[in-house]
Amino acid sequence: MSLTRDSVELLAPAGTWDAFTAAIDAGADAVYLGGKHFNMRVHKDDFNLTDEQLKAAVEYAHERGVKLDITLNNLISAEEVEPLKNYLYFLNEIRPDALIVQDLSVVNLINKLGLEIPIHISVMMNTNNFHAVEELKKFGVKRIVVGRELSLTETKLLKEKTGIEIEYFIHGDMCIAVSGQCIHSGVTFGHSGNRGRCFKPCRWAWKFVDEKTGEVIDDTSHKLALNDMCMLRNIPEMIQAGITSFKIEGRMRPPEFISRIVSTYRKEIDRYIADPTGYTPDEEVWKDFYDKRVRNFSTVFAFKPPTKNDIGLSGKREPRFFSAGVVETPFDDPEVKKIFDGEREIKNSGRKPDLSVRVSTFDSAKAAIENGANLIYVGGEVFKPLKPFTLDELKKSVALAHESGAKIFLNTPRITQDKELSELAELLKKISGVKFDGVNVGNLGALSLVKQNSDLPIHSDVSFNLFNHEAAEFLKNLGVSGATASLELSFAQVREVVENSDLPIEIIVHGSNESMTCRHNFIKFYYPGFDDFATPEIMNRHFALEDSAGEIHPLRADQFGYMHIYFAKDLCMLPYLQKFFGASALRIEGQDYSPEVVGLTTKIYRAAIDGKNFAPDFERLQKISPRKFGSGVYRFARSKNSI
Repeated sequence: MSLTRDSVELLAPAGTWDAFTAAIDAGADAVYLGGKHFNMRVHKDDFNLTDEQLKAAVEYAHERGVKLDITLNNLISAEEVEPLKNYLYFLNEIRPDALIVQDLSVVNLINKLGLEIPIHISVMMNTNNFHAVEELKKFGVKRIVVGRELSLTETKLLKEKTGIEIEYFIHGDMCIAVSGQCIHSGVTFGHSGNRGRCFKPCRWAWKFVDEKTGEVIDDTSHKLALNDMCMLRNIPEMIQAGITSFKIEGRMRPPEFISRIVSTYRKEIDRYIADPTGYTPDEEVWKDFYDKRVRNFSTVFAFKPPTKNDIGLSGKREPRFFSAGVVETPFDDPEVKKIFDGEREIKNSGRKPDLSVRVSTFDSAKAAIENGANLIYVGGEVFKPLKPFTLDELKKSVALAHESGAKIFLNTPRITQDKELSELAELLKKISGVKFDGVNVGNLGALSLVKQNSDLPIHSDVSFNLFNHEAAEFLKNLGVSGATASLELSFAQVREVVENSDLPIEIIVHGSNESMTCRHNFIKFYYPGFDDFATPEIMNRHFALEDSAGEIHPLRADQFGYMHIYFAKDLCMLPYLQKFFGASALRIEGQDYSPEVVGLTTKIYRAAIDGKNFAPDFERLQKISPRKFGSGVYRFARSKNSI
């Protein structure tokens, strides 16, 4: 590789005009910023640029040989689609160098409207595997902002396999959760982190407790507060990995902060390019840089999995706390009832919705089928101490479902890197003679892989963050036969998705739902004396995080190395179920339930859909369920948008 100034792009953030010009003056090769709407930083009215400023910024940057990317990187609700079209036409006229996007609806509209704006995929789309990249390249995608869970080695391999440009975070505030897979703020506060309004529950103080006994194992500290990314001492490794663009996070930072960070990275990059073999980090520069840090520093997953040392446990360096723990709203709260009383039901054709159930074991599948489920999802993530479905159990589940007249879909993991997709490809070969009715896929990579290796119908899971009918159209054009709506949509918003989509839409109405999915192993972090070799059985115990409001959030470890943080209350829409009857299916998330609870929950929802009495069974369910019931996002009339 011949190194020149053009070998790597230094990409700087800007939230104001002054920060934008400061980034250019400090030596940025490119700047990314957002307009007043449709982006991931909309907390403050005095940040982000007006349309007139965006046009001027493109001209200003290009006159100086600097590229300008515009962020359009939040999820778009149905009421925002028409304004989005007008905004896209405007952006097409002013000619930025790229749009950074999260929502599949934006990709769909750019192609459908015949616009000529290069597309960069935001980190929020969680695009971390070969098949997803190859699928997106078909729609004009030029660059991927890879997830923070990818190491430099994995990132280098992804680029070599696909030829795609890679953008990699090198500095700034990092989320503890897998990008796009944290809905805690959106469900708890109605302000979605996927829509630029995160209240940062990951920065709260938490206790690490035994879920069953409540014993406090590790006392209050900021257990999810990941330190800031800093790769300043690793410029050679970054460049040699073939990273196209070095991305600095910080669109809410002041100009002087942006100038200092950009100029420091600029000097170190230039020093390495000028003399790679003679390069060593400038220790005086580093000391000054380190002394002026906001949070402490981490390289996150770049070289090895993070440890407890990568967490800002004390909270002393946290610049701002956006919120604190709150008691989650009960399912029968009067305010929730008031919202539903004021809303009409989803339009339907007179056909009753199917009842679908996601399960973790053969016994739970059997219980759901025997109690009236129309559709079962089996496979995918399983939480320890449970073990994944074996081939024999999958075959037995299919036979049992078909004997009872139910359908059964193979479930795939919601998050997959190339390793998991390789395992999925092998599984698809081994079940080629097993008559599954379809496959429930967790991401674009799994979707693409299933299309190539099977002719089974494909359903997209909740991890796609389906927020509007344009995204549903995109998925339908890819061959998807049904999709699950986002758990961050209020009732009015999910109704708009169902009524405006040609694609059949499933809605989750009951069960245990993940607030965050993380690659970090909190049991290893916070259980005293844990040892991978001596005490691996500790991973089979159920622990939880307790917030400052006393709410207990279960932790679950899956077989792929991900940690799932759950809401303290399980979703229950039983009192309002008829309002949802226009959906194609109503789903119970039963993956964290015993067969007894799965069976009884299924029986109750079957009775409710069929118009039969379920009251006595529901009283019993409330007693035996592992958690109390809550209302989730449905306590809000709307998920706050970005207009």
